[in-house]
Amino acid sequence: MRKTSKNLREIVSAGGMARVMAAHDPLSAILVEEAGFDGIWASGFEYSAAMGLADVSLVSMAEHLNNMRHMAERTSLPIVADIDTGYGNAINVLHTIEQYEAAGAAAVVIEDKMFPKVTSLVEGGRQDLISIPEFQGKVEAAVSARKAPEFLIIARTEALIAGRGEAEALQRARAYEAAGADMILIHSKQKTPDEIESFIDNWDGEVPIVIVPTAYPQMTEARAKSLKKIGVLIYGNHAIRAAVTGMQQVFARIIEDGGIQNADADIVPVSEIFRLQNMDQIKLDEGRFLR
Repeated sequence: MRKTSKNLREIVSAGGMARVMAAHDPLSAILVEEAGFDGIWASGFEYSAAMGLADVSLVSMAEHLNNMRHMAERTSLPIVADIDTGYGNAINVLHTIEQYEAAGAAAVVIEDKMFPKVTSLVEGGRQDLISIPEFQGKVEAAVSARKAPEFLIIARTEALIAGRGEAEALQRARAYEAAGADMILIHSKQKTPDEIESFIDNWDGEVPIVIVPTAYPQMTEARAKSLKKIGVLIYGNHAIRAAVTGMQQVFARIIEDGGIQNADADIVPVSEIFRLQNMDQIKLDEGRFLR
């Protein structure tokens, strides 16, 4: 039986901080679980990249949802689904939440950008936000649509990304908490944690904070825990970056060497892929059932 978002709630309620790693397909989700993380981030950025597309709302809800569903079938970790802007207005959000919860997500993150969105960390990207009342409606719709109270609604404000400043970021966060959000995700593209730490120091709400320290890697887990208010730390795109790094290096070496004679020793054997595919169980089942 799959775990549910209650596991994330238990970690946060006990004063802990859940460590959540990005994945872009079922295989990377399996590796996230084996590594020992507390949850999986079904990243829109990673899935877009895996499809060879920019993260600018080109991937449909159906495509992302289906990929997340396959992850849920292959792992027992709670999955935090990145649903961008909710795939439309508050009416669309009602449908989106229903679908993601039914597909096995433990939580969703919905952001206050205007659709179609542009990925947050790109230099000079368009970062338009919708109004506070409109996004409150989306959060309220998400809360009303969920079936299980353990299913987490995480409201993400891009006010710092959009250059609106801390005051507006706090205003938006308070409004989203008032609309029923279980947590607030605050995002930043500054190269140091100062902006995020200032926001957290001034956060006077009751719900925990979620951070994604991609741009400011100096934010270690120990440093994040010391801030007290962080409930979830998401490693937002490291799976796809690691995959690209590994493939680029191996492919280049094969071209340089004129064959696989050297690279073969530096990559996992085929038997490791068989293990991840659960081939031992397949062989056992063949012995039991094939006549």
